[in-house]
Formats: sequence, structure tokens, C-alpha cells
Amino acid sequence: MEKVRYEIDPHNRLVINRHGLKRIRRVLDGRFSAGKDNSLVYHVKSSLDRDADAPHQVKLRGSWSLSKYRTLVFTLDKWRRQTFGDRLALQADLLSAGKNSVTFAVTTKRPEGGETTYLLALGGSWQADEDNRLAFRIKRELGRSDMLMLEGAWEIGKDYEIIYRYERASLKRREKESHELVFKGQWDINRKGRIAYVLDADTDSAFDFRAGFGVFRDDYIKYEIGIGISGRARPVRRSITLFGSWRMVKNIGLSFEIERSGRRLYSIAFGAEARLTKDDTLSFNLKNLTDSADMGASLKLSHRMLKPDGDAFVEFLRSRGGESSVVAGAAWRW
Repeated sequence: MEKVRYEIDPHNRLVINRHGLKRIRRVLDGRFSAGKDNSLVYHVKSSLDRDADAPHQVKLRGSWSLSKYRTLVFTLDKWRRQTFGDRLALQADLLSAGKNSVTFAVTTKRPEGGETTYLLALGGSWQADEDNRLAFRIKRELGRSDMLMLEGAWEIGKDYEIIYRYERASLKRREKESHELVFKGQWDINRKGRIAYVLDADTDSAFDFRAGFGVFRDDYIKYEIGIGISGRARPVRRSITLFGSWRMVKNIGLSFEIERSGRRLYSIAFGAEARLTKDDTLSFNLKNLTDSADMGASLKLSHRMLKPDGDAFVEFLRSRGGESSVVAGAAWRW
């Protein structure tokens, strides 16, 4: 029985080795793309040995991973293949992060000389693992999935975006090259001891980070996060400080409007159990909007900071009996 081995040459071209009565090795000029269920498809332009029998397309099924050198690896399904070489390593650079996709840049050699670069995009969702590392879950057939783990720590940008930076050795220049991946989304807080970064509310793409207790003040919210790094005994610490201002929201509770350089970016809404202290300060225990679960966070604000509705809310609390507490939004309606 003839056995087939698939390889990738140093120029990201597919190589087919057939071992039977006669050994045949073909280097195919073409491009990779993601097929149905994120399978791997190679679109053949021509065989470099000018073989008229070269296939027009090669479809492969398997699983995806990232090596420790951030090389994109496709491991063929053993139960479907007739091969004895099952790991295809693509020299591909992480290029961009979409709301439900990750895109790599793949460079290949042209038959006539020179190089060309094209894009390879995989579908799925972004998540955070238990060590607060960034990961992309690739959707496959029959409900299966693969995880591309981005080893290393991430940072916070000037507009509170998440930035992942990494270095990878360049085969061409024989030196390390720096790369940057930027995630665009919004921060959200809805559980005790957690802070989330949502890339798309209509998909599963969100980084739900484990964190310590949040610090809530009149002009900022702050969380400390630890990121587990392979080979390090202690996690890398990251401080997330969101600056902004608080507002009363009718029938809801409190809203923290996040600002940057004098402009409003977006807001985070909270339910709140409120009471009025003796010095006319408003004391809030923050709640989850969905199920009113305790967020484990408290906040004290002057009613002057909650204009235009701060004074009205103080009068409402006084009418209810001074220091007695009410659930802002649920109990205060007008």
C-alpha cells in the first residue's frame, strides 16, 4: 500500500512524499487557507516539477496548536490519514485579532523568484485560561475545538485596550523580530473577584479574568491581576485602572462612565444598595444587574458628584427614613 507523507518546506509550500514501488516527492506552489470547520486547505497553482498529475487542491483535517516558538502547527488526524508524517509547521506571524477570528501572515517563495505574503484566518472565540493568559479557541467539527495559547504577559494600552507583544526568530534575517497584537473591546464588571474584557457581546469572545477585590473610588476603579507564565514561580502582576465618573441611572442604579484624555469611551452599569449616612454621603454596595448578586464592592460618593440626579436621590432616601437602605434602580422609580 502506498503511503503518503505531507510536509512543509522552508518557504511554506506543501510537499507530498509518496512511498510505494516508486518514491515521488513533489513540491507544490500554492497557498493555504482555512476550510470548513477550520480544516486546512492547500490551493495548488502548479507543481514545481511540472507534473501534469499534480492535484488542484489538497484538503487536510487535524488539530491546531502554537509551538513554543509561536510557529503555527497543524497535526493531521491519525484515523483519517494514510501518512507517516503528521505535523505541518507553518512559519506564520500573528497579525491581527478579530472579534471571532485570528489572522496570520504567511510568506512563501514565488517560482519566478522573490516572495509574496498572504493571510490565513481561523474562526473561533477569544478566552482567558485559568492563569489569565490569552487564548483563541478554534471551532472544529462535531463540537470539538483546539486552543491556541498566547504564552507570556499582556499589557494595557492608552485607551484601555489589551496589547500582546512577542518576539519570534526570523529565518530570513537570523534575528528576533518584535510583533504586536491589539485587542479592541470594552471592560465589564459583573461578578465578585472577576473583571472581563468583552470583544463582542454577540459572540463568546471575552476575556474573563480572575482578580483580587476591586477598589472603587469617586474617579477610578482598580483591579490587580496575576498572569501565570510558564517557567516562572510567581505570576506577572498587571494593574488595571479605569478612570471616569459616576452617574445615577433611572431604574438601573449606578453607571461608571470610563473616560480617556477628556473623552467618554463607554460605561459600566451596576445595581446598588444605597443608604444615606449622617454627613449626607451616599454609601453604595454594588450588585450584579442580572441577579442582584453581591459584587463584594462598596463605594461612598458625595451627592454633588452624582449630578443631575444626586440631590433628588438624597431627598428620596430622606423620605424613606434617613439611613434606611434601598436598592437604587429597583426601588427608586419616577
